[in-house]
Amino acid sequence: ENLRMNVEYRDMNGNAIEVSGLSQGTDFMAIVTVTNTGNMGYYNNLALTQIFPSGWEIQNQRMFESSLGNFDLPSYQDIRDDRIYSYFDLAYGRSKRFAVKLTASYKGHFYLPGIKCEGMYRDDLAALVPGKWIEVLGN
Repeated sequence: ENLRMNVEYRDMNGNAIEVSGLSQGTDFMAIVTVTNTGNMGYYNNLALTQIFPSGWEIQNQRMFESSLGNFDLPSYQDIRDDRIYSYFDLAYGRSKRFAVKLTASYKGHFYLPGIKCEGMYRDDLAALVPGKWIEVLGN
């Protein structure tokens, strides 16, 4: 509702990948693009919630010197063991792209929860990409 969101998964060379069956030890990126499609001007205080399956590990880029490339930085970001909360503003007609590096670490069958972006103080701003089952395959 008044937001558009796209989620894509890419290998570390930038090639699109399908995450429903990754090999254990695979490093990859989740890239989320959020676009202000509404006609209500500037959106303040958007919250992007990404929860990842138990078989994946978040690689906190703030802990390393390497960068993932030319992506936007949120105003504030809270990185937990299994989730990332990103907070940002978004001008009308503009998009922001956020990336996180992940590793398929633990073998098994897991659920990838839906990813959502919403206005923190407005119930007329929301976008959701549904979740799905994924598998981390042993070597």
